[in-house]
Amino acid sequence: MQTSIEIIKNRSDIGAGTRGADLGIDAMEIAAINKGSDFFHRYPFVDVQTRNESVYENDQHPFAKYIPYIYQQCTEVASVVAKTLSQGKFPLVFSGDHSSAMGTISGIKSVFPEKTLGVVWIDAHADIHSPYTTPSGNMHGMPLGAMLGEDNMKCRINELDEETETYWNKLKDLKIGGAKITADHLVYFGVRDTEHPEDSLIKDLGIRNYMVAEVRERGLEYCVKEALEQLSACDMIYVSFDVDSMDSELISDGTGTPVPRGFFPQEISTLLKNLTDSGKVQCLEVVEVNPLLDSQGNKMAEVAFDILEKHFQ
Repeated sequence: MQTSIEIIKNRSDIGAGTRGADLGIDAMEIAAINKGSDFFHRYPFVDVQTRNESVYENDQHPFAKYIPYIYQQCTEVASVVAKTLSQGKFPLVFSGDHSSAMGTISGIKSVFPEKTLGVVWIDAHADIHSPYTTPSGNMHGMPLGAMLGEDNMKCRINELDEETETYWNKLKDLKIGGAKITADHLVYFGVRDTEHPEDSLIKDLGIRNYMVAEVRERGLEYCVKEALEQLSACDMIYVSFDVDSMDSELISDGTGTPVPRGFFPQEISTLLKNLTDSGKVQCLEVVEVNPLLDSQGNKMAEVAFDILEKHFQ
């Protein structure tokens, strides 16, 4: 593993439906302290300014909640990620909610606009909605829709106001104009909780999803090898690890949208190792630890930290 790591702490949770993911990074730091680990003192870090106070405002964007602030947040995340990469360091990004990925992916592409980016999305959710299709308006369900440049108008259920539409287009064009990734360079692992508009778009675009049962039946190493073959034309890979990809019943409900029948921690560890061994991983992001929802103390943060500490040994 590349040793020149820079930790990026993005304590933003305004893209989620419930508050508390902004505390996820601190919860993982507490897990490290309680374990006697110096992990968070081992590497330089950057704190990204947040706009979490915007939740007190009267938001006027029901189909893309807090979108002006999420645009500002993702712009800042993109700049920090870009600076880290430009300095030859590996960005290890800790974010609150998953809307942050719009910033992270845009930051990577702004540094390497001519390179082809592959994305491995380890998550219980597809996160491929747009403001036109979302049933909730929560923007942590839209990052891949934005990065693919997909409005999915075929499944449109919402009529947008002009400001929402403007900011959505600005997010799609963040840092550099146009789609940042293509559907054939996106691979899901563990997605199992989706809505009809997402299912329809995933089918239309032919996006590969390695569901938990398939991974266990065919073997994790084989599935990763197959996924990397699909991404063989990619010059670099961004890995996004949402902790709700893991089994909420086995671990804890310490995440915004827990889903049972997910991966075991050891499977995530093996998945991350095999992806990293490809030599193409340029950035890893960890999201959606929410200690306020954890009925087992700080269990989700402890499990997530254990995975990371082992990975970066």
